[in-house]
Amino acid sequence: MWAARGGRVGLEPTERRVRAVVAGTTIADSTHAQLLSLPPPYNAYAFPRDDVRWELLRESGAPVPMPGVGEVARWSVAAGGTVREDAAWTFPRPPQGLEALTELVVFRWHLMDAWYEEDDEVFVHPRDPYHRVDVLNSSRHVKVSVNGVVLADTHRARLLFETGLPVRYYIPKLDVMMELLEPSQTTSRCPYKGVASYWSVRAAETVHPDLAWSYKAPIPECPKIENLIAFYNERVELDLDEQRLDRPQTPWSVPQNTSQKDLDVRAKKPDTGTV
Repeated sequence: MWAARGGRVGLEPTERRVRAVVAGTTIADSTHAQLLSLPPPYNAYAFPRDDVRWELLRESGAPVPMPGVGEVARWSVAAGGTVREDAAWTFPRPPQGLEALTELVVFRWHLMDAWYEEDDEVFVHPRDPYHRVDVLNSSRHVKVSVNGVVLADTHRARLLFETGLPVRYYIPKLDVMMELLEPSQTTSRCPYKGVASYWSVRAAETVHPDLAWSYKAPIPECPKIENLIAFYNERVELDLDEQRLDRPQTPWSVPQNTSQKDLDVRAKKPDTGTV
């Protein structure tokens, strides 16, 4: 999906001060980090070696090949009595065009305890400077149903357009059949929107788990979706101006059996995915 949408491996400087923290210890602190674009979920910051606490790193395994960047040397990080195996990567023989990687160190995002851009903590993965989230008011007729049961009907939705994802239709609660929604324990985090909470839907004696979500307190950059409800286009019937929309095929087409959503099912520690 990433490659099909134009994604490619690349390095790009950032002027933000970036820090990675484990067990209260700052492992890396740099004003010269670079954004390393890789297939999700491996988008990462790459630090100059001089900005890394090398005394806290130990080689932790034989190098392994990785598509796009060549051979990767793995390092463990030990700080505050905590050891994180394979938490750092270096690149002894990167491919042509990425030679700068030989002087850089990447820390795996989900194996750090905290990340900071300047003095703001950031979550899930580095924000892509070319990734946009636009929320627009709309008077178009939006109706959401599942198996013929209407879940929402509105002319005042807010449409969220996010790079590389289907349009999401955020609907005021007054226009949602809230009696059909049951709060879920599931949460997810998005670096562009914040923390989402979920509802399952009980319709016609069938429970549809985690079918809708809402951001009770979105990050300041995305305030217009606060307390509105969106449903997975992938798993409902969605009519826009009386025309049935096709269901998009995405990682959310099938319900995820976890209380903390994660785009990277391979990660040892779930870190939640964006919706």
